[in-house]
This record gives sequence, C-alpha cells and structure tokens, in this order.
Amino acid sequence: MGDEYISLNKYISSTGFCSRREADKLIEQARVTINDELVLPGARVGPGDKVAIDGEPIKGASAKRPIYIAFNKPVGITSTTDLKDPTNIISYIGHPKRIFPVGRLDKDSDGLIFLTNDGDIVNKILRAANNHEKEYIVTVDKAIDGDFVARMSNGIPMLGTRTRQCFVRQEGSRRFRIILTQGLNRQIRRMCEYLGYRVQTLTRVRIMNVQLGNLAPGKWRYLTPAETDKITVLISTSSKTTEQAPKKKKPRPQGRGN
Repeated sequence: MGDEYISLNKYISSTGFCSRREADKLIEQARVTINDELVLPGARVGPGDKVAIDGEPIKGASAKRPIYIAFNKPVGITSTTDLKDPTNIISYIGHPKRIFPVGRLDKDSDGLIFLTNDGDIVNKILRAANNHEKEYIVTVDKAIDGDFVARMSNGIPMLGTRTRQCFVRQEGSRRFRIILTQGLNRQIRRMCEYLGYRVQTLTRVRIMNVQLGNLAPGKWRYLTPAETDKITVLISTSSKTTEQAPKKKKPRPQGRGN
C-alpha cells in the first residue's frame, strides 16, 4: 500500500466522528465497513474508499470544521459519550455537532473539561509524558498543614507507582491548589486518602493555557483563536510515547481523571 493509505481508526477520528479509541471499539464491534465490507482492526483506508458506521457513510475530514469547547462540568455529569447513561456529558451539552470529551473528569468532580470533534488533537493532549498542566482547587474534610503540602508535592505511592512531584499550595485551613502533569486514576483523591484525608470538593480550574475563569457551572464556550493557537504550539512537540498506569479491571466510565 502507498503512503496515501491511512489506518481506519485515524481516518474515522479525522472526520470528527469520534476519537481513535472509540473508533477501535466500533471496529471491534463489527460496526464499520469499507466499501460495504466488514473490516478487522488494523484495516487501512485509501483514496475513493467509502467508510460507513452502522451502514451510514461518514464524510471525509475536509467536511468537518474543528470544534473546540471549554465546558464547566457540574458534579453529577459523567464524562462519557455513552448516550445510554442518563448523566452523559454529550446529552447534557446538547451541541448540534458530534463532539466528544478530551479525557475525563470524575462524576463527583466539577470544573473545566474540553470537548472537540478533532480526533487527532485528543491523543496529543492526553499524553501524560508531554507535561501538560492541569490545575485544581481542592477542599478536604479536615485541616491541612505544611507536612500535608510537602508530602503531596513530593509524590505519593499509588497504583504500583509514585506520583510525580507537583506544585501544591495551601489556600485555607482545608483548601489547597494543586497542579498535575499526569492523570492517574482518581489521582488527587487517592493521594489525599493515602494521607488520611477525604476530598469534599474538587474543581479543575485550568488545562494548559485555558482558564475556567468565570464560566458558570453547566455552561460552555468555544475556545478563542488565541487559545487554540497556543494549544497547537504546546502539543506540537508531543511525544508518541504514552505514560501508562498498571492495567485495571473495567474502570467505570467516570474513572479517569480527578
């Protein structure tokens, strides 16, 4: 095959239909055809090929205009595209175009999350090795002190590894700010639990260069051209190596993120 052929999952994500990971699931579920024939994982698409999902043709990437959204996710909304889940983020937003979340934010957490129809940008943003910052404001169930801040910032053992050193600053008797460059499963909550604390509220206030600002809970806005341009610069040197946590048994849909 020539260079004009690309992997099927990459082709599907480039149209904005879904992310590569979701595309792989659709292929494994025998819901994708190329030229009316069911295909296996690893299939490739060439010029003139007609790709369909559940019998409905999808258009090429040129037909889709990139959409980048910042959403202030309320507590109780799940970061999933599964429309069978009554709390799914897609139905809550109700955007007329097909979009999907970039990463996860726990159902019991609130704050900033991106949504897009640009499948290629998703994998680059999610690669933990790229040191993309995510900032949170957290309150816990009892008073914290300098020892808590020092231990949180120097790394906590969890999930068979140790969290990276990170910025932590106390901002109240039970409140602190933390900036992470990785996204282990329920990381902040597990870090606090290790030290004997229980998270009461957890709000993500920044992803990379984008601030939550005064965006009200449950509301969304389009990213500005300046914000998307900066994100493009930040991910331009994205590594192809992904930091992976130990495998877990069937995580819940909201299990990634914090």
